[in-house]
Amino acid sequence: MTAEKEQIDTLVIGAGQAGVAMSEHLSNLGIPHLVLERNRIAERWRTGRWDSLVANGPAWHDRFPGLEFEGLDPDAFASKDQVADYFEAYASKFNAPIRTGVEVKSVQRNADRPGFMVETREGVIEANHVVVATGPFQRPVIPPIAPQIESVTQIHSAEYRNPRQLPEGAVLVVGAGSSGVQIADELQRAGKQVYLSVGAHDRPPRAYRNRDFCWWLGVLGQWDAEGVEPGKEHVTIAVSGARGGHTVDFRHLAHQGMTLVGLTRSFNDGVVTFESNLADNLARGDENYLALLDAADAYIARNGLDLPEEPEARALLPDPECVTRPILELDLAEAGVTSIIWATGYAVDYSWLKVNAFDANGKPKHQRGVSSEPGVYFVGLPWLSRRGSAFIWGVWHDAKLISDHIAKQRKYLAYRDASQRQAAVARLEKAGASTQASHLQNLSAMEEI
Repeated sequence: MTAEKEQIDTLVIGAGQAGVAMSEHLSNLGIPHLVLERNRIAERWRTGRWDSLVANGPAWHDRFPGLEFEGLDPDAFASKDQVADYFEAYASKFNAPIRTGVEVKSVQRNADRPGFMVETREGVIEANHVVVATGPFQRPVIPPIAPQIESVTQIHSAEYRNPRQLPEGAVLVVGAGSSGVQIADELQRAGKQVYLSVGAHDRPPRAYRNRDFCWWLGVLGQWDAEGVEPGKEHVTIAVSGARGGHTVDFRHLAHQGMTLVGLTRSFNDGVVTFESNLADNLARGDENYLALLDAADAYIARNGLDLPEEPEARALLPDPECVTRPILELDLAEAGVTSIIWATGYAVDYSWLKVNAFDANGKPKHQRGVSSEPGVYFVGLPWLSRRGSAFIWGVWHDAKLISDHIAKQRKYLAYRDASQRQAAVARLEKAGASTQASHLQNLSAMEEI
C-alpha cells in the first residue's frame, strides 16, 4: 500500500535568511507553505563560519525591517551567533512553518499533473511551487592548483575556526576578499607569520564623514545597481566589521608585518608562484576606495549636508617592500609555511534539483528569481535582482517580489470560466447548499471555488 503524499501549495527549501524572509511574505499573503531545513535555522551562521566572525554591515542595516537586534547598538556589528539567534527570533515572531532536520534529496516536475514531486529523507511532498532558498555558500571551492603536500595543512575558509587549530608555522592565505583578509588579520594578531595572496578587489571605506559605507551605497543608489560592471564579475569586496569595524588597508597590514603577494598562479615541488600584479591590484583597490569618497563628497555638496570633513581619509600609506619588490616565488618549506587557507569562495550545488532551470554551465536561469522552469524560484543569490540581493536586507526585498509573483500565479491558476462556475453552483445546489450556491453565482472568475 502506497503511503499518502503530503501536499502543500508552496515549498521553501532552506531556512537561512532567505527562507525565513520567504516564509514571512508568504504568511502575510495567506499562501499555504512549508519551509524545510536539513539542519537548524540559520545553521551556516552558527557552524559554517569562523569563531570571531561578525556581520560586515552595522546592525541598523543588516537586518529585516520588522525586528531590531535585541541589546545591540545600531552601529555595532552583530556576531555570527547573534545573527543566527536573530533569525530564530524572527521566525518565531510570525510562527514560521519551518520543519528542521529534513534534507531534500530531489525535486522533479510531475509528468502528468501540475506541480512538483519533492523527495525528502522523511517522505515525499507534492508542491505547486518550489522556492530554492539554499543560498550561494553550498560547496567550498579549492582550485585545482592546490598542491599535494602532506607536510602542509590545507583547509578552506569554511573550515577555519580560530588560530589554535593550525600547526606551528607560517600561513599562506589565498584570497583577499572579506573572509581572507579578516582571517589573515586574525592570524597575524595571534603571532603567525602570514603571507596574503591579493587578487583583484574592491576596497570601500568602512565609514566616511560620519556615515558607514552601507549608508553611502544606499543614498548613492549603488545597492540598486542591476548588473555587474564588465570585467568585475570575479572581483571580491574587502570590508570588515571586526573589532568595531575598520577600513581594510592592505599596506597597513604589510607595515604591521604581513607579507603581501600577488595572485597565486601555481605550485611545483613545494614552490608557489605568484603573478606580478600585486601593485596593480592594490592600485585598482585604491581607485575604488577614492571613487566612493569622491561620490560621497559630491553628494554632500549637492544636498548641503552638514557632515564633518575627513581629509585624512585620502592619505595612503607608502608602499611596503613586499609591494615595491614583490615576491614572485616562495619555497614553502624554506619560508616555514605549514598551513594554507583557501579563501577562494563557494559554488552552488543543484544536483538534487532536476528541473529545466539551468543554463549550459549549470547556473540558474531566472529573471529576478523567477526561473525558466514555471513554478520554481530562487532567492538569496548574489545579483538576483540587484547588487544588494545577497545581503540580509536585500534578501528580504527579493523575497517579497517572489512571493508576490507566486500570489499572482495562484490567481491565474484559480481561474474558472462560466461553465466551470455554473457546474460548481449546480453541484452545491444538488447537495442542498442553496445559500452557498447563491453566493458562488457572484464570484469573479479569478476567485477560487
